[in-house]
Amino acid sequence: MADDDLMALYSRRLLALAADIPHLGRLAQPTGVATRRSPQCGSTITAHVTLQDGRVTDFAQEVRACALGQASAAVLGAAVIGRTPAELAAARNSLQSMLREGGPAPGGPFAGAEALTPARDFPNRHASIMLAWEAAAEAAGA
Repeated sequence: MADDDLMALYSRRLLALAADIPHLGRLAQPTGVATRRSPQCGSTITAHVTLQDGRVTDFAQEVRACALGQASAAVLGAAVIGRTPAELAAARNSLQSMLREGGPAPGGPFAGAEALTPARDFPNRHASIMLAWEAAAEAAGA
């Protein structure tokens, strides 16, 4: 990977996200919990979700991931409260499409995922970026 490629991938914005992940930790009595691990790099994220009336009312995440996985968890964590399982699944699918197929970044409350756009060109990083979104959707029952 060339230095210019690394600079584009690990932008100040992305590193700032990675340094400020919302909702770190565990919930005492979550409605659902799911863990995702990337076999390629060993990054692991566990999502704890509490649902009430079909919406996420509480959320926590244990993040042991690279900077890209951390930044992705930060974007998710900033927007997850108040979302339905269907919204989480749609955001997950949109992020996956953005990375794999060049589709648009997730919109609405998940628009911060646009910061991950430079990772499109690095398929070996996609799995770690998807971990938080996959775990949260599964924990919410999506």
